[in-house]
Amino acid sequence: MGQLSNSSIDLLVILGPTATGKTKLAVQLADKLSGEIISADSRQVYRDMDIGTGKDLNEYKLKGKKIPHHLIDIADPREEYSVFQFQQDFHDTFSDIHKRHKLPILCGGTGFYIKAILMDFHLPTIAPDKKLRQELENWELEDLILQLESISPGASANTPVDTKRRVIRAIEVGMKRGKMKEK
Repeated sequence: MGQLSNSSIDLLVILGPTATGKTKLAVQLADKLSGEIISADSRQVYRDMDIGTGKDLNEYKLKGKKIPHHLIDIADPREEYSVFQFQQDFHDTFSDIHKRHKLPILCGGTGFYIKAILMDFHLPTIAPDKKLRQELENWELEDLILQLESISPGASANTPVDTKRRVIRAIEVGMKRGKMKEK
């Protein structure tokens, strides 16, 4: 491996399927390149959810040295942790690591989290509407898509409409945005 300078790299990304050695590789690179790991795992953010999440904190040690890692065990499992929140936490962590002249290493297997960072998704800050969700959860997918189109014409062309959950979220956002425009 050639010599890499932190000034020439803004972010190193390690991604791939479950149980392929991503964390082990990230730890080795962090040690070699003076880096810190930012987890991009949608389940490892939750405290006390160690079984089944692949959260092995012992992996963040190499030759008796603890490798700094971030965004693990930061959220209460009873609360919703969204991609929007991940983006905010990532940017705060990235800035902190970068200020200390360390290499940020984004590592994980939640593809949507990684895409949200690399493609700079602009996600709505609209909070979930639990009452509306309960109201819509028994609707058929086709009816939800029609409702979405009536609220936001053309939205189904720009929104994944493959699951009820996604369409319901799009309806939430469309309804809130409509109310914001009325004000």
